[in-house]
Amino acid sequence: MHLTNFIVREPLLDPQQRVIGYELSWQADAPEPSSDAALEALVGFVAGQLNDEEQGWLLRDKVLFLEAVPALLSTDALHAMPPQYTVLTVMTSDLANPDTLAAVQGLRAGGVGIALRGADLTRLSKTVLASATYIEVRFSGADVAAQARAYAALKQSSVRMVGRPVTTWADFDACAALGLDAFVGKLHLTPRPGNVVKGMNPAQTVILQLMQMLKQNVDIGRLEAVLKRDAALSYKLLRFINSAGFGVGREIQSLRQALALLGYTPLYRWLTLLLATASTSGYSPVLMETAVVRGRLVELLGQAALAKSDAENLFVAGMFSLLDRLLGISMAQVLDTIQLSDEVVAALLTRGGACGPYLALAEACELNSNLVSSLAASLHLSPLDVNKAHLSALAWAQNIAC
Repeated sequence: MHLTNFIVREPLLDPQQRVIGYELSWQADAPEPSSDAALEALVGFVAGQLNDEEQGWLLRDKVLFLEAVPALLSTDALHAMPPQYTVLTVMTSDLANPDTLAAVQGLRAGGVGIALRGADLTRLSKTVLASATYIEVRFSGADVAAQARAYAALKQSSVRMVGRPVTTWADFDACAALGLDAFVGKLHLTPRPGNVVKGMNPAQTVILQLMQMLKQNVDIGRLEAVLKRDAALSYKLLRFINSAGFGVGREIQSLRQALALLGYTPLYRWLTLLLATASTSGYSPVLMETAVVRGRLVELLGQAALAKSDAENLFVAGMFSLLDRLLGISMAQVLDTIQLSDEVVAALLTRGGACGPYLALAEACELNSNLVSSLAASLHLSPLDVNKAHLSALAWAQNIAC
């Protein structure tokens, strides 16, 4: 498949700050809306990458929101998408056409979700409202009382409301109080303010100690002794080694066996994930999921060009690039606390070294930045390369058991 555009993702959060799905769109060089053919290509590409014949839907329970135009509503590409995890965003004005309304109603009957964009909440007909699963509302903090009145009627219906743009946690809280069901904005890159406990908690301190010991190649007995002091961490390791994804084939009950089977490099990688996700500082789950996706994306983008020994550096650089926000401390403090390779340090501080450019590209994919194309070209990566890695990283992150 020949692709010329790059996929950009935006997470949708529920009122508990959990990621319930993603909105995927093309990041094109041109400012005008994507063509019918381009939107159809996006649906076909996403279906081919994320709906596996054997494993099914690779995003588990996550829903995908995709922009749609009337011509897309009857395309064959939609048949390859699981209807219960597919939401098509259409302009409300398009439903004035009886053929478009009929196509939307047919998709709804088949289980596909429909999100309305550009709706006047005071003038929605019952027919149009009955055709929608979601309605996109433009949140503004200017007149919350007026918005509350407008949303009140919708809350009595089965339609769910998606707030956009919700760019601050204060707006998030206001939208949640108004009864909105999902939120789209840049919150996946923003620490959640609140009762922040800065620095490492006890669990992370033990994880960090184990990571340092692995770097020093200490023997398994000493690693086991540290693990035994933390029952929760020991449980997580045994759960991980016995998970279906690891595929041992028999139940492992000994920590020593688990350490021997896992090996030092995979153990370091698992601890890297655990260090980020063991935060109890009040930061949002979406920030943690973003760190996991970014770590895997950086690794996938660079693994073909760099030596195999650098693969772990790529993953760690991606994961740890958000560790300052997860821990509530500066990146300089992070680097004072954790001993990392020179390549990872260069990537984290200046986006330099062998890993830095791949980290910069992964970040650009999250921000819908115009730099995506030039960064990819400088690394000799095609849009197909980047898009495959992006969706693969998204799928991989759904199956992490830390």
